[in-house]
Amino acid sequence: MPAAGSTLSEVTDPPERTLLVIGGAEDKRRRVLVLKRFVSLAGGRHARIVVIPTASSMAQEAVEVYRSVFTRLHARDVSAVHPRSREQAGAPDLLAAVDLATGVFITGGNQLKLAQLIVGTPLAAAIRRAYERGAVVAGTSAGASVLSQFMISLGDEGVTPRQRSAQLTAGLGLLPGVILDQHFAQRTRYGRLLSLVAGSPSLLGVGIDEDTAAEITDERTLRVVGGGAVYVVDGRAAVSDAHEARRDAPLLVSGAVVHSLPWGAVFDLHDVALRDFEEQHAEVAVVTSPTDVHETANAAAALRR
Repeated sequence: MPAAGSTLSEVTDPPERTLLVIGGAEDKRRRVLVLKRFVSLAGGRHARIVVIPTASSMAQEAVEVYRSVFTRLHARDVSAVHPRSREQAGAPDLLAAVDLATGVFITGGNQLKLAQLIVGTPLAAAIRRAYERGAVVAGTSAGASVLSQFMISLGDEGVTPRQRSAQLTAGLGLLPGVILDQHFAQRTRYGRLLSLVAGSPSLLGVGIDEDTAAEITDERTLRVVGGGAVYVVDGRAAVSDAHEARRDAPLLVSGAVVHSLPWGAVFDLHDVALRDFEEQHAEVAVVTSPTDVHETANAAAALRR
């Protein structure tokens, strides 16, 4: 109900909160569909974007690549926020840049660096403030994983789920109840995500292919953008021996439900159900790369040429 003395016209709905969770190796040179969507969500020609390259071992190169792409997509302003310690993650100028941003973009690299240098700091609080006021927060690869409450910081690859094949670390907590994984099909990460869901069946597993994004609004509605797929693993009704299996043993996981969602699919994360599907006919060039370092270096070299 409106407060006493107010009118209905004075009551406003809270801003829509948006995450763009990117599976890594997004196209930066051709159709740039995923990054174009990010700039659009950030305000298009009015976008003020902050790039956080902290996870990357090539931070300056990563900033140059994304600044070039976002500028080409007509973003109004692109700046970098790169704390090199937890103390620097409280610097007033860095916090002010995030507080003014309409879009925050966290690059790929090493998830543990993000956990150690950003999670639990004033910068993390500033990112949450931006998210709550309606700025789009995006992450690619390691930057995607850190958006959830619990992120995969280490893990083996492969199809078979195995006991203790992955490690969870605290993330930024912008998406509770979900474990995010990236480079999903390209690096064969089915097993590690399924093993984590088997051990924590109250959490949904969401795996995202390269050059693909899960656009998630208000922690509920997931829309798929890009040339790959998003996989949702629901283990709530599954039977597993995760509580007693020995280390590295293959896990029993029976009854888990896997949803494979291509571009155009709309999925409800609360009800864990498909809501809509609009088939996309656009030809999409999918960029694949063995590592984030090589992917960034190749993109930087191409942009220089």
